[in-house]
Amino acid sequence: MSPHRNETVETLARRIVERLAKSGLTLTTAESCTGGALACTFATIPGSGEIFQGGFVCYSKRAKERALGVSPVVLGKDTAVSRRVAEMMARGARERMDCDLAVAITGVIGPEADEDGNPVGLVHSAVAARAGNMDHLEQRLEGLAPETLRDEAILGALRLLAAALDRRSLVPRADEGG
Repeated sequence: MSPHRNETVETLARRIVERLAKSGLTLTTAESCTGGALACTFATIPGSGEIFQGGFVCYSKRAKERALGVSPVVLGKDTAVSRRVAEMMARGARERMDCDLAVAITGVIGPEADEDGNPVGLVHSAVAARAGNMDHLEQRLEGLAPETLRDEAILGALRLLAAALDRRSLVPRADEGG
């Protein structure tokens, strides 16, 4: 990873941790193609122990099914690298950790297309909030080296999470039975 890329990812992750801590919100991660690098990013930030609950690394379809509750029907129909799978990963991680937010990443880092023909550089990220909000990002990062592609996938997921934090309705209000 280039020093500039690290700084960008780390700076954004640090801001997210600070915002979550200030708001009293908790976070978990669910990752496939990034292999735990997003969780590692959060875990190395001072103060993350207050907000970061842990993460799931579910590389195979079977792991996505068993650990996160991703539907085998959806995996078969949409493939493991799809909007619906990213959203199911985020929802499953959030529910299993009983936290306020979960961010998920699934994609193809390479060097070749995956078993379903998804191209190198296709990445889907999702953020699930306790209030039921769901955000999604599709990235097409063709032509990048695997390490750069991984960094860009993480950066995209962090930007998606930061945008979700900008919304006001992330957790149900107490008077909504929450």
